[in-house]
Amino acid sequence: MRNIRDSITTTPILPLNYTDHSNRFYIKRDDLIPFSFGGNKVRIAHEYFKDMKLKGFNSVISYGNSRSNLNRVIANMGRALDIPCFIVSPADDSGERIDTSNSRIVEQMGAEIITCTRDNVADTIEAVMNDCKDKRLNPYYIYGNKYGKGNEKTAVQAYVKAYEEILHYEGEYNVHFDYIFHASGTGATQAGLICGKLKNNDSKDIVGISIARSQERGKAYILNNIVTSLNDSCFAGIDSSSESIDSEIIFTDKYICGGYGKYSAEIINMIRLVLSLDGIPLDRTYTGKAFLGMTEYVKEKDIGNAKILFIHTGGTPLFFDDLLTEER
Repeated sequence: MRNIRDSITTTPILPLNYTDHSNRFYIKRDDLIPFSFGGNKVRIAHEYFKDMKLKGFNSVISYGNSRSNLNRVIANMGRALDIPCFIVSPADDSGERIDTSNSRIVEQMGAEIITCTRDNVADTIEAVMNDCKDKRLNPYYIYGNKYGKGNEKTAVQAYVKAYEEILHYEGEYNVHFDYIFHASGTGATQAGLICGKLKNNDSKDIVGISIARSQERGKAYILNNIVTSLNDSCFAGIDSSSESIDSEIIFTDKYICGGYGKYSAEIINMIRLVLSLDGIPLDRTYTGKAFLGMTEYVKEKDIGNAKILFIHTGGTPLFFDDLLTEER
């Protein structure tokens, strides 16, 4: 296996021209990570591949919808490292399976795509793992066992490290962020940020804007990720009880706009506004939905005179998909 190259660099934090005339908004440009169009999934994939190499696996299995930024990065990183890659990809809740720039990149990277429905994911994962073993491969499923359990803390570590980048910026520029907002999907990014906050005894409110999951389900995933991760020795001394952690999780499903991949005219208008004011691309599925959700949350909670950081978690290929769709 080729050596894993460190594709993660500290990403810039910039003040935004966008304003609500009450708060000061900043953005952390994780979309500018210099590998496969960047995004939080590059940080997370990097942790997976390091863990995979450490444990002696020689192939990788990922899971996600055709829009998945993580699948794009896993397939690209697998190709770069000469590691066989298998992508299990379900249809949307509607049963539709759309073609996206992300899914096309996955195909071009030579990953094997295995389609399934949402009600047979575990059986499909198990079948793929068995097929790999039949081919004398030792497969690493990024989420752990066939039910997606057991490897939570690997992804969480990515945003513990990113949180420390944020603290470094604050020290260098004498700025303190009151809030951090981001698009919350599987919960690994939010769990990592909260673990970073607890590790550094910090006071920011970390708000996950759900892009699909219900509040109950989303919080449960984040809580499990945090509690599992805090058992690591680097978090010694931090109360890892569910009761203690639950109060740290701010996760809202008020802005999911009907579910995964669904969007509204308001989301499109916000994407256009941010592009016109700051030249920054957002997408309808993740970052555009989250950015609009952030602005609505701030209004509803009557937040004022605050310094607010939005983490741009990537999705540039989806921005161009959206642009082409609008033109049609």
